[in-house]
Amino acid sequence: MHKVCHISSVHSTFDIRIFRKECRSLARAGYDVSLVVPAEREIVVDGVRIIPLEPPASRFERVTRTDFEAFLKALKTGAELFHCHDPELLLICYLLKLAGKKVIYDVHEDVPRQIYYKRYIPVKFRPLVSSSIEVIESFFAKKFDAIVTATAFIKERFQKITDRPVVEITNYPLVNELFEPVPWSERRPEICYVGGITRIRGIVELVKSLEKVDTVLHLAGRFESEELFREVSSLPGWKKVRYYGFVSREKVKEILSRVKVGMVVLLPAPNHINSQPNKMFEYMSAGIPVIGSNFPLWKSVLEDNRVGLCVNPEDPDEIAEAINFLLTNDDVAREMGERARRLIIEKFNWEKEEKKLLQLYRELLD
Repeated sequence: MHKVCHISSVHSTFDIRIFRKECRSLARAGYDVSLVVPAEREIVVDGVRIIPLEPPASRFERVTRTDFEAFLKALKTGAELFHCHDPELLLICYLLKLAGKKVIYDVHEDVPRQIYYKRYIPVKFRPLVSSSIEVIESFFAKKFDAIVTATAFIKERFQKITDRPVVEITNYPLVNELFEPVPWSERRPEICYVGGITRIRGIVELVKSLEKVDTVLHLAGRFESEELFREVSSLPGWKKVRYYGFVSREKVKEILSRVKVGMVVLLPAPNHINSQPNKMFEYMSAGIPVIGSNFPLWKSVLEDNRVGLCVNPEDPDEIAEAINFLLTNDDVAREMGERARRLIIEKFNWEKEEKKLLQLYRELLD
Protein backbone atom coordinates (compact mmCIF):
# COMPACT_ATOMS: atom_id res chain seq x y z
CA MET A 1 0.00 0.00 0.00
CA HIS A 2 1.44 3.36 -1.03
CA LYS A 3 1.77 5.95 1.73
CA VAL A 4 0.84 9.52 0.78
CA CYS A 5 0.65 12.70 2.81
CA HIS A 6 -1.28 15.93 2.22
CA ILE A 7 -0.04 19.08 3.97
CA SER A 8 -1.66 22.45 4.72
CA SER A 9 -0.83 25.01 7.38
CA VAL A 10 -3.64 27.33 6.27
CA HIS A 11 -6.82 25.36 5.59
CA SER A 12 -9.30 23.98 8.09
CA THR A 13 -9.11 20.36 9.24
CA PHE A 14 -11.98 19.14 7.08
CA ASP A 15 -11.49 21.47 4.11
CA ILE A 16 -13.83 20.55 1.27
CA ARG A 17 -11.21 20.23 -1.47
CA ILE A 18 -8.39 18.75 0.60
CA PHE A 19 -10.13 16.41 3.03
CA ARG A 20 -13.66 15.79 1.80
CA LYS A 21 -12.66 15.29 -1.82
CA GLU A 22 -8.98 14.52 -2.45
CA CYS A 23 -7.95 12.71 0.75
CA ARG A 24 -11.14 10.66 1.05
CA SER A 25 -10.99 9.68 -2.63
CA LEU A 26 -7.42 8.46 -2.19
CA ALA A 27 -8.29 6.52 0.97
CA ARG A 28 -11.20 4.81 -0.80
CA ALA A 29 -8.82 3.90 -3.64
CA GLY A 30 -6.59 2.01 -1.20
CA TYR A 31 -3.86 4.54 -0.38
CA ASP A 32 -2.54 5.00 3.16
CA VAL A 33 -3.41 8.69 3.57
CA SER A 34 -2.15 11.15 6.18
CA LEU A 35 -3.19 14.80 6.41
CA VAL A 36 -0.96 17.26 8.27
CA VAL A 37 -3.21 20.22 9.06
CA PRO A 38 -4.26 22.53 11.92
CA ALA A 39 -6.42 20.35 14.16
CA GLU A 40 -7.29 19.73 17.80
CA ARG A 41 -5.96 16.17 18.03
CA GLU A 42 -4.81 13.17 16.04
CA ILE A 43 -7.73 11.18 14.72
CA VAL A 44 -8.65 8.88 11.83
CA VAL A 45 -11.71 9.95 9.83
CA ASP A 46 -12.97 8.10 6.74
CA GLY A 47 -9.65 6.29 6.45
CA VAL A 48 -7.59 9.51 6.61
CA ARG A 49 -5.18 9.98 9.51
CA ILE A 50 -5.33 13.60 10.71
CA ILE A 51 -1.98 14.73 12.12
CA PRO A 52 -2.52 17.99 14.05
CA LEU A 53 -0.57 21.20 13.75
CA GLU A 54 -0.91 23.81 16.47
CA PRO A 55 -2.86 26.69 14.87
CA PRO A 56 -0.54 29.67 14.34
CA ALA A 57 -1.17 32.90 16.22
CA SER A 58 -0.03 35.11 13.32
CA ARG A 59 0.98 35.01 9.65
CA PHE A 60 4.64 35.26 10.65
CA GLU A 61 4.31 32.30 13.00
CA ARG A 62 2.55 30.33 10.25
CA VAL A 63 5.44 30.68 7.79
CA THR A 64 8.07 29.97 10.46
CA ARG A 65 7.15 27.75 13.40
CA THR A 66 4.07 26.11 11.85
CA ASP A 67 5.72 25.32 8.52
CA PHE A 68 8.76 23.80 10.25
CA GLU A 69 6.44 21.71 12.42
CA ALA A 70 4.56 20.62 9.28
CA PHE A 71 7.81 19.53 7.62
CA LEU A 72 8.90 17.39 10.57
CA LYS A 73 5.49 15.76 11.05
CA ALA A 74 5.05 15.12 7.33
CA LEU A 75 8.49 13.52 7.03
CA LYS A 76 7.71 11.31 10.04
CA THR A 77 4.77 9.72 8.18
CA GLY A 78 7.20 7.90 5.89
CA ALA A 79 5.11 8.80 2.86
CA GLU A 80 6.41 8.29 -0.66
CA LEU A 81 4.46 11.20 -2.09
CA PHE A 82 3.62 14.57 -0.54
CA HIS A 83 0.75 16.74 -1.77
CA CYS A 84 1.11 20.38 -0.62
CA HIS A 85 -1.72 22.91 -0.71
CA ASP A 86 -0.29 26.32 0.27
CA PRO A 87 2.22 28.67 -1.37
CA GLU A 88 3.64 29.20 2.13
CA LEU A 89 4.82 25.58 1.95
CA LEU A 90 6.92 25.94 -1.21
CA LEU A 91 10.22 25.77 0.67
CA ILE A 92 8.96 22.77 2.66
CA CYS A 93 7.99 21.07 -0.59
CA TYR A 94 11.46 21.70 -1.97
CA LEU A 95 13.10 20.24 1.14
CA LEU A 96 10.94 17.13 0.78
CA LYS A 97 12.02 16.88 -2.84
CA LEU A 98 15.67 17.15 -1.81
CA ALA A 99 14.99 14.30 0.63
CA GLY A 100 14.14 12.11 -2.34
CA LYS A 101 10.35 12.30 -2.07
CA LYS A 102 7.80 12.85 -4.81
CA VAL A 103 5.94 16.16 -4.49
CA ILE A 104 2.70 17.55 -5.92
CA TYR A 105 1.94 21.26 -5.58
CA ASP A 106 -1.82 21.92 -5.54
CA VAL A 107 -2.63 25.48 -6.66
CA HIS A 108 -6.07 26.49 -5.39
CA GLU A 109 -5.85 30.20 -6.22
CA ASP A 110 -4.04 32.49 -8.65
CA VAL A 111 -2.06 34.00 -5.77
CA PRO A 112 -0.07 36.66 -7.71
CA ARG A 113 -3.34 38.21 -8.93
CA GLN A 114 -5.01 37.71 -5.55
CA ILE A 115 -2.36 39.87 -3.88
CA TYR A 116 -3.83 43.02 -5.44
CA TYR A 117 -6.86 42.63 -3.14
CA LYS A 118 -5.09 41.80 0.12
CA ARG A 119 -6.09 44.67 2.42
CA TYR A 120 -3.21 44.01 4.86
CA ILE A 121 -0.64 44.78 2.10
CA PRO A 122 -0.20 48.52 1.38
CA VAL A 123 -1.43 49.36 -2.13
CA LYS A 124 1.92 50.74 -3.31
CA PHE A 125 3.67 47.47 -2.45
CA ARG A 126 1.16 45.10 -4.06
CA PRO A 127 2.71 45.06 -7.57
CA LEU A 128 6.13 44.22 -6.12
CA VAL A 129 4.73 41.53 -3.81
CA SER A 130 2.66 40.06 -6.65
CA SER A 131 5.56 39.82 -9.09
CA SER A 132 7.87 38.44 -6.39
CA ILE A 133 5.44 35.69 -5.49
CA GLU A 134 5.01 34.76 -9.15
CA VAL A 135 8.79 34.46 -9.58
CA ILE A 136 9.17 32.35 -6.42
CA GLU A 137 6.19 30.12 -7.24
CA SER A 138 7.43 29.58 -10.79
CA PHE A 139 10.97 28.75 -9.61
CA PHE A 140 9.84 26.06 -7.19
CA ALA A 141 7.10 24.66 -9.45
CA LYS A 142 9.74 23.47 -11.90
CA LYS A 143 11.29 21.31 -9.17
CA PHE A 144 8.19 19.29 -8.31
CA ASP A 145 6.87 16.09 -9.87
CA ALA A 146 3.46 17.48 -10.80
CA ILE A 147 1.22 20.52 -10.46
CA VAL A 148 -2.50 20.25 -9.73
CA THR A 149 -4.63 23.32 -10.45
CA ALA A 150 -8.20 24.23 -9.51
CA THR A 151 -8.94 26.12 -12.75
CA ALA A 152 -8.03 26.05 -16.44
CA PHE A 153 -6.57 29.57 -16.19
CA ILE A 154 -4.06 28.51 -13.52
CA LYS A 155 -3.26 25.34 -15.48
CA GLU A 156 -2.39 27.39 -18.56
CA ARG A 157 -0.08 29.60 -16.51
CA PHE A 158 1.93 26.67 -15.13
CA GLN A 159 2.07 24.77 -18.39
CA LYS A 160 4.13 27.66 -19.76
CA ILE A 161 6.84 27.26 -17.14
CA THR A 162 7.26 23.51 -16.55
CA ASP A 163 7.44 20.30 -18.55
CA ARG A 164 6.14 18.29 -15.60
CA PRO A 165 2.49 17.12 -15.58
CA VAL A 166 -0.01 19.92 -14.93
CA VAL A 167 -3.48 18.55 -14.18
CA GLU A 168 -6.64 20.60 -13.74
CA ILE A 169 -8.80 19.12 -10.97
CA THR A 170 -11.79 21.39 -10.54
CA ASN A 171 -13.77 21.92 -7.33
CA TYR A 172 -16.95 20.36 -8.65
CA PRO A 173 -19.34 19.10 -5.95
CA LEU A 174 -20.01 15.62 -4.72
CA VAL A 175 -23.22 14.69 -6.53
CA ASN A 176 -25.47 13.98 -3.55
CA GLU A 177 -23.70 15.71 -0.66
CA LEU A 178 -25.94 18.81 -0.61
CA PHE A 179 -28.95 17.50 -2.49
CA GLU A 180 -32.20 17.06 -0.59
CA PRO A 181 -35.14 15.85 -2.74
CA VAL A 182 -37.52 18.59 -1.60
CA PRO A 183 -40.49 19.33 -3.92
CA TRP A 184 -40.13 22.76 -5.53
CA SER A 185 -43.54 23.77 -4.17
CA GLU A 186 -42.27 23.32 -0.62
CA ARG A 187 -39.34 25.66 -1.10
CA ARG A 188 -39.69 29.30 -0.06
CA PRO A 189 -39.31 32.25 -2.46
CA GLU A 190 -36.05 33.15 -0.73
CA ILE A 191 -32.35 33.34 -1.62
CA CYS A 192 -29.05 32.32 -0.05
CA TYR A 193 -25.33 32.96 0.02
CA VAL A 194 -23.07 30.41 1.72
CA GLY A 195 -19.31 30.93 1.94
CA GLY A 196 -16.62 33.34 3.09
CA ILE A 197 -18.12 36.80 3.61
CA THR A 198 -15.74 39.47 2.36
CA ARG A 199 -15.98 42.84 0.70
CA ILE A 200 -14.43 41.55 -2.54
CA ARG A 201 -17.02 38.78 -2.64
CA GLY A 202 -19.73 41.39 -2.98
CA ILE A 203 -21.52 41.27 0.37
CA VAL A 204 -22.10 45.04 0.50
CA GLU A 205 -23.73 45.17 -2.93
CA LEU A 206 -25.78 42.03 -2.21
CA VAL A 207 -27.25 43.42 1.00
CA LYS A 208 -27.94 46.76 -0.68
CA SER A 209 -29.89 44.94 -3.39
CA LEU A 210 -32.28 43.60 -0.72
CA GLU A 211 -33.76 47.08 -0.33
CA LYS A 212 -35.54 46.53 -3.68
CA VAL A 213 -36.73 42.94 -3.27
CA ASP A 214 -39.38 41.28 -1.14
CA THR A 215 -37.49 38.24 0.09
CA VAL A 216 -35.12 36.90 2.74
CA LEU A 217 -31.38 36.28 2.29
CA HIS A 218 -30.14 33.23 4.18
CA LEU A 219 -26.50 34.10 4.87
CA ALA A 220 -23.99 31.58 6.23
CA GLY A 221 -20.25 32.01 6.69
CA ARG A 222 -17.65 34.04 8.55
CA PHE A 223 -17.21 37.77 8.03
CA GLU A 224 -13.62 38.68 7.21
CA SER A 225 -13.62 41.29 9.99
CA GLU A 226 -15.76 42.74 12.74
CA GLU A 227 -15.51 46.07 10.93
CA LEU A 228 -17.17 44.66 7.80
CA PHE A 229 -19.89 42.99 9.89
CA ARG A 230 -20.74 46.31 11.57
CA GLU A 231 -20.83 48.08 8.21
CA VAL A 232 -23.05 45.49 6.50
CA SER A 233 -25.39 44.96 9.47
CA SER A 234 -26.04 48.71 9.58
CA LEU A 235 -27.38 48.76 6.00
CA PRO A 236 -31.20 49.02 5.55
CA GLY A 237 -31.25 45.71 3.65
CA TRP A 238 -29.86 43.82 6.67
CA LYS A 239 -33.35 43.57 8.17
CA LYS A 240 -34.08 41.02 5.40
CA VAL A 241 -31.03 38.88 6.28
CA ARG A 242 -31.12 35.72 8.36
CA TYR A 243 -27.50 35.29 9.43
CA TYR A 244 -26.28 31.93 10.74
CA GLY A 245 -22.53 32.46 11.11
CA PHE A 246 -20.23 29.58 10.19
CA VAL A 247 -22.27 26.38 9.78
CA SER A 248 -21.77 22.65 9.25
CA ARG A 249 -22.21 20.95 5.88
CA GLU A 250 -25.50 19.49 7.15
CA LYS A 251 -26.76 23.01 7.87
CA VAL A 252 -25.65 24.11 4.39
CA LYS A 253 -27.70 21.25 2.96
CA GLU A 254 -30.71 22.36 5.00
CA ILE A 255 -30.40 25.96 3.79
CA LEU A 256 -30.08 24.91 0.16
CA SER A 257 -33.17 22.71 0.49
CA ARG A 258 -35.21 25.69 1.70
CA VAL A 259 -34.54 28.42 -0.90
CA LYS A 260 -35.16 28.96 -4.61
CA VAL A 261 -32.06 30.94 -5.68
CA GLY A 262 -28.33 30.82 -4.85
CA MET A 263 -26.23 34.01 -4.99
CA VAL A 264 -22.56 34.25 -6.00
CA VAL A 265 -22.03 37.87 -7.08
CA LEU A 266 -18.28 38.23 -6.56
CA LEU A 267 -16.66 41.52 -7.55
CA PRO A 268 -14.42 41.57 -10.68
CA ALA A 269 -11.03 40.84 -9.14
CA PRO A 270 -8.63 39.07 -11.53
CA ASN A 271 -8.67 36.02 -9.28
CA HIS A 272 -12.47 35.85 -9.56
CA ILE A 273 -12.91 36.47 -13.29
CA ASN A 274 -11.01 33.32 -14.24
CA SER A 275 -12.24 31.15 -11.38
CA GLN A 276 -15.04 28.60 -11.15
CA PRO A 277 -16.35 29.09 -7.62
CA ASN A 278 -17.29 25.98 -5.71
CA LYS A 279 -20.49 27.62 -4.47
CA MET A 280 -21.85 28.07 -7.98
CA PHE A 281 -21.77 24.34 -8.59
CA GLU A 282 -22.99 23.49 -5.09
CA TYR A 283 -26.11 25.57 -5.67
CA MET A 284 -26.59 23.76 -8.96
CA SER A 285 -26.15 20.39 -7.25
CA ALA A 286 -28.97 21.35 -4.86
CA GLY A 287 -31.27 21.94 -7.84
CA ILE A 288 -31.62 25.72 -7.63
CA PRO A 289 -30.82 28.42 -10.21
CA VAL A 290 -27.83 30.69 -9.67
CA ILE A 291 -27.42 34.46 -9.92
CA GLY A 292 -23.74 35.07 -10.64
CA SER A 293 -21.34 37.75 -11.81
CA ASN A 294 -21.29 38.59 -15.52
CA PHE A 295 -17.80 37.26 -16.20
CA PRO A 296 -17.42 35.53 -19.60
CA LEU A 297 -16.44 32.19 -18.04
CA TRP A 298 -19.38 32.27 -15.64
CA LYS A 299 -21.80 33.23 -18.40
CA SER A 300 -20.64 30.19 -20.39
CA VAL A 301 -21.71 27.99 -17.46
CA LEU A 302 -24.86 29.74 -16.21
CA GLU A 303 -26.45 31.45 -19.20
CA ASP A 304 -25.28 29.15 -22.00
CA ASN A 305 -26.69 26.18 -20.07
CA ARG A 306 -29.79 28.13 -18.96
CA VAL A 307 -29.25 27.40 -15.29
CA GLY A 308 -29.02 30.97 -14.00
CA LEU A 309 -28.61 34.68 -14.68
CA CYS A 310 -25.49 36.83 -14.78
CA VAL A 311 -25.43 40.42 -13.52
CA ASN A 312 -23.05 43.30 -12.92
CA PRO A 313 -21.95 42.46 -9.35
CA GLU A 314 -21.20 46.12 -8.63
CA ASP A 315 -24.77 47.22 -9.37
CA PRO A 316 -27.27 46.47 -6.54
CA ASP A 317 -30.18 47.49 -8.80
CA GLU A 318 -29.22 44.89 -11.43
CA ILE A 319 -28.80 42.24 -8.74
CA ALA A 320 -32.25 43.09 -7.36
CA GLU A 321 -33.80 42.93 -10.84
CA ALA A 322 -32.46 39.38 -11.36
CA ILE A 323 -33.70 38.26 -7.94
CA ASN A 324 -37.15 39.68 -8.62
CA PHE A 325 -37.28 38.01 -12.04
CA LEU A 326 -36.55 34.52 -10.73
CA LEU A 327 -38.80 34.82 -7.68
CA THR A 328 -41.75 36.08 -9.73
CA ASN A 329 -41.27 33.63 -12.61
CA ASP A 330 -41.49 30.43 -10.63
CA ASP A 331 -41.71 28.02 -13.58
CA VAL A 332 -38.59 29.53 -15.15
CA ALA A 333 -36.67 29.25 -11.87
CA ARG A 334 -37.83 25.64 -11.33
CA GLU A 335 -36.78 24.61 -14.86
CA MET A 336 -33.39 26.26 -14.39
CA GLY A 337 -32.92 24.36 -11.13
CA GLU A 338 -33.84 21.06 -12.76
CA ARG A 339 -31.38 21.66 -15.62
CA ALA A 340 -28.69 22.65 -13.12
CA ARG A 341 -29.13 19.42 -11.19
CA ARG A 342 -28.94 17.32 -14.39
CA LEU A 343 -25.79 19.16 -15.45
CA ILE A 344 -24.10 18.29 -12.17
CA ILE A 345 -25.04 14.62 -12.51
CA GLU A 346 -23.86 14.45 -16.12
CA LYS A 347 -20.82 16.74 -16.19
CA PHE A 348 -19.82 19.01 -13.31
CA ASN A 349 -19.18 16.55 -10.46
CA TRP A 350 -16.31 15.43 -8.25
CA GLU A 351 -16.73 11.81 -9.29
CA LYS A 352 -15.34 12.73 -12.72
CA GLU A 353 -12.55 14.87 -11.27
CA GLU A 354 -11.57 12.07 -8.90
CA LYS A 355 -10.57 9.90 -11.85
CA LYS A 356 -7.95 12.49 -12.91
CA LEU A 357 -6.52 12.61 -9.39
CA LEU A 358 -6.22 8.82 -9.15
CA GLN A 359 -4.67 8.60 -12.62
CA LEU A 360 -2.02 11.15 -11.65
CA TYR A 361 -1.16 9.19 -8.49
CA ARG A 362 -0.87 5.95 -10.45
CA GLU A 363 1.51 7.61 -12.93
CA LEU A 364 3.71 8.99 -10.16
CA LEU A 365 3.76 5.94 -7.86
CA ASP A 366 3.34 2.78 -9.93
